[in-house]
Amino acid sequence: MHAAVCATAAQAQAPPPKVGPDFPRPPGDPAAIARGQRTFTVNCGFCHGSSGRGGEGGPNLLRSPIVLNDQHGELIGAIVSNGRVARGMPKFELAEDSIADIAAYLHSLDMGGHKSPNFNPQSVLVGNAAAGKAFFNGPGHCTACHSIDKDLAGIGSKYDPPHLEDAIFTAGSTGTFGLMSPTAPPIRVTVDMPAGATVSGRLVELDDFDVTLIDDAGNRLTIRRDGDVPRLHINNPLQAHLDLVRRWDDRNLHDLTAYLATLK
Repeated sequence: MHAAVCATAAQAQAPPPKVGPDFPRPPGDPAAIARGQRTFTVNCGFCHGSSGRGGEGGPNLLRSPIVLNDQHGELIGAIVSNGRVARGMPKFELAEDSIADIAAYLHSLDMGGHKSPNFNPQSVLVGNAAAGKAFFNGPGHCTACHSIDKDLAGIGSKYDPPHLEDAIFTAGSTGTFGLMSPTAPPIRVTVDMPAGATVSGRLVELDDFDVTLIDDAGNRLTIRRDGDVPRLHINNPLQAHLDLVRRWDDRNLHDLTAYLATLK
């Protein structure tokens, strides 16, 4: 982000342009938006949701002052490159151009989370379907859990390409607006209380300060956290898939998306 940051510093004396719903931006470059959507989905969508409205631990970006006041990635880039480790966001080593593309994608989303009319969902299909089929049946190890004749039958008709790619990357754990999908298996958590008792149930929300769960009796409990106290044991049935996907190259994800999109 050095060039973008320097450009911003040179303009520091000028008042920042007003943006947001009352000051709409000019339409972005469709190619940059498409690239940004793919990069965002792979690196950011799991936490912030595919539409940027928040997901598993990540906040809604569409109302973020940083996103609203960013122009070409100069403000977003500072967060992406440095992370917010204390809040659970790691650093990302992304090229300046990739960060600018992410910014273009986020700026193409309106406050309601809908994509700009300039964004063509089919533009996400940049992979090779034949390579994706070979990856599905081979090194991707997808057939260990999935079948194109059973659970994935017709999946290309059920999802548009952006949501299909998001479903692959998140194991189908997120749905509309980045919220947990109602069909996703529940994540369970066991809390080892300092006094020796344990509390178990379905995980609702987890951050650096609290863990919220619904216990087996149906009670909603919020327990204060202080570092590793109390100790948590989290069981996510989709964790094996999530760990596997994060070892793939971007090319693998794009090829697999292109292949699954052909399964009508």
